[in-house]
Amino acid sequence: MINLNSAIKKLQTRIFPIIIALTALAVSASAAFYSVSGLSKLFAGAAFAVIIMAASLEVAKLVIASLLYQYRKNLPRLLKYYLSVACLVLILITSMGIYGFLSAAYQETAALAGNIDSQIALIETKRDNVKEQLAIYSDEKTSINSAVSDLRSGLSNNVIQYKDKETGQLITTTSSSTRRALEKQLDQAIERQTEINSRVDNLNQQLFDYETEIVEVTSNNNVAGELGPLKYLSGLTGKPMDQIINILLLVIIFVFDPLAIALVIAANFAFEQLRPKKVMKEENTILIHEEDPDPNDLPHIPEEEEWDEDHAHDMVLNQMVEEIGKENIYNEPVVEPKYIKLPGSLLGPLINVLKHERRKGNKVISDNELNKFFE
Repeated sequence: MINLNSAIKKLQTRIFPIIIALTALAVSASAAFYSVSGLSKLFAGAAFAVIIMAASLEVAKLVIASLLYQYRKNLPRLLKYYLSVACLVLILITSMGIYGFLSAAYQETAALAGNIDSQIALIETKRDNVKEQLAIYSDEKTSINSAVSDLRSGLSNNVIQYKDKETGQLITTTSSSTRRALEKQLDQAIERQTEINSRVDNLNQQLFDYETEIVEVTSNNNVAGELGPLKYLSGLTGKPMDQIINILLLVIIFVFDPLAIALVIAANFAFEQLRPKKVMKEENTILIHEEDPDPNDLPHIPEEEEWDEDHAHDMVLNQMVEEIGKENIYNEPVVEPKYIKLPGSLLGPLINVLKHERRKGNKVISDNELNKFFE
């Protein structure tokens, strides 16, 4: 259990900052790619120049975000305000580029969907014309069928009966002229009936072909699957699909790039927590100093006075000698040493002096030992 807890703690303190940094880099890189692509489409006349400009601004934005966090206490106020405003403006520019990229992608899909809808509408118009012709021919076919039936009935009933005067018998005969007329009309009706049947068959085949074409265009349309959720939301809310996609794009751009900047700042914070610190204990007091002293904690030196390293070194050492007498600070400490506490204002200059002495190769006391002489 102890090993597991230590492993988790090590993961949090060592690996998790790297994960934050990689995530920030991934989100920032993707936002930069979409932004640069979108801006190049907005200014297509100078696409290459816009790509160079936008890429440099994206890098500058990340540097500004890290700079504002790392040196938030030391930057001049005017510069800090300008960099903050510049970072916000760059976020807006990136968001505008992302909006342009995504909206262009949507317009391409919407245009393709519009073309397919127009194609389907044209096929449906042809299909409706065929249906109207079929309705007309169907009515005429019904009329011709009825006429053929009547003519055939007339031919079968073309009988003339009369009584012979000599014999007084009832004679039944047919009228040849009437029969010829009926047969001619019947032939014409049958010919027209055959023609109508042929046209109806052709129209039915055309209608079948149009229906099949509509099904094929609809089934092979990948755009319908891409815009399906938007069409559903449009039907559900009663708002146009363009308005739905506009709201969706605004939600994306207001989260995308601000999240990238927030992750960059979070990565800086996480790595700052890993910076090693020195802990020096003196009796009941714990003094914590970072590797390098904060310049704000050093005593103020008037601008008109020139810093003299040798003079400062002599001044501090002389004061230490006056305070602690002839005690040798380089030897091993004696039992229960009594240290005379010097003013804390001298700690900063003395640290600088000792740092310069170490660079020259001179042997000086350590910072831990030095802290014992100060309040």
